[in-house]
Order: sequence, then C-alpha cells, then structure tokens
Amino acid sequence: MDLLWEGFREALRLLAQRDPYLLQICGLSLLVSILATVLSTICGVPMGVLLAVRDFRGRGLLNALVNTGLGLPPVVVGLVVSIFLWRTGPFGALQLIYTPAAMVVAQFIVAAPIATAFTRAAVEAIESEQIDALRVSGAAGVILGRELVRAAYPGVVLAIAAAFGRAIAEVGASLMVGGNIASQTRVLTTAIALETSRGAFAQAIALGMVLLGLAFLVNLALFWAGRHTGSANVRPFR
Repeated sequence: MDLLWEGFREALRLLAQRDPYLLQICGLSLLVSILATVLSTICGVPMGVLLAVRDFRGRGLLNALVNTGLGLPPVVVGLVVSIFLWRTGPFGALQLIYTPAAMVVAQFIVAAPIATAFTRAAVEAIESEQIDALRVSGAAGVILGRELVRAAYPGVVLAIAAAFGRAIAEVGASLMVGGNIASQTRVLTTAIALETSRGAFAQAIALGMVLLGLAFLVNLALFWAGRHTGSANVRPFR
C-alpha cells in the first residue's frame, strides 16, 4: 500500500514540475496511439458496416479473421511487423524499424479488429426495418453506410474508444518494433515495463497512473463528442 501512495505522490510531483521526460513520453504515446486509432477507424468502421449488411463471397472467412484479431497476441504482431520492416525484410528499405512509424503500424494491427468488430455489432443491432426503410428511400453504397453509422453512432464511438484503449495499452509489439529507445520510441507502456524491471516501482506506478489518466481524458472527450454529435445527427434521411 505504501508503494501505491509513493507512486501517487511521484505522479503528482512529475506533473507539477512538468518533468521533460514525462511530457516527452506522454506526447509520443498520444501521437502514436491516436494515429493508430485514426487508421483503425478509417479501415475498421467501413469494414464493420460492410460485414454487418452485405453478403459476399469470403464474408465468413473475413468475420473469422476479425474475431481472431480480437485476441491477437501482441508479441506475434511485433514479430511479424519486425520481420517485414527489418533491414533484410520486404520493407526494409523504408528504414521504419525502431521508429514511431513502426509502432503506429503495430498498434494499428492490434486495434483495427476491435474497431471492426464493435462497429459490426453496433450496425447489426439496428432493426432490419430501419435498414429496409433507408434502402427504400434510395440510400445505397456509401450513402447507406453513412446513414447506418449515423444510426449506430453511440456504438461506433464505443468502437473508436475501444480501439484507442487497445492501442495506448499495447506494450509487447511496441517494445519489439520500437526498441524502447529513450527520447525516440519510448512510450508510457514501455517505460513502465522498463522501470518495473529496474525495481523502480514508485516511478512505474506513477507512469501507470499518468497512463490511466490520459486514457480517461481521451475517452471522456470521445464520449462528449459522441453524445453531442450523435444527438445532432439524429434526423431523417433525405
């Protein structure tokens, strides 16, 4: 219990002093995770809508892949991304290994299935009569997808929030493809792992509390945006 209080005091001290080390890893953590979440949203939300309303060849296989991705081990993702980005790998010429860009790729891979699956579930929860009414009104293709996202907006926001939570909490793949290099690729999760391995538990707890605080603030912002934007979007299709 004393360690927890010591970690809490350390977190307050670091924040009050605007510790450069803390600010740097917080900034990089947010940058990498937000970029990965944006990519996951761009790919996952349309894919989730497609899987929910369209019947096409390979749909069952794609659903199985998405479901498998929900439990994808981060170390496996890190291994595969490392192989592809290694200097002798297919994309080695890009020199992305041990860079924030590699971490974005790894976090995107683990977060995209969550955005897809949650969006799929949100759209599947829409009553079939409502979907039929949209189609009768002339909605099809991209327009139908947009209206379905609008109708399932709270669930889609939840999908984005879950994808962000998965991304910012990721440690294994980020450590493997980023290398945990100080001032370059060290983020909050990898810093916590490092401090714990050193036995600096108070510092690790402090970083963990900051990580939880950041995740809470981002999710609060998403909830606020979803609540206000969702209410504004509730209007009949034209």
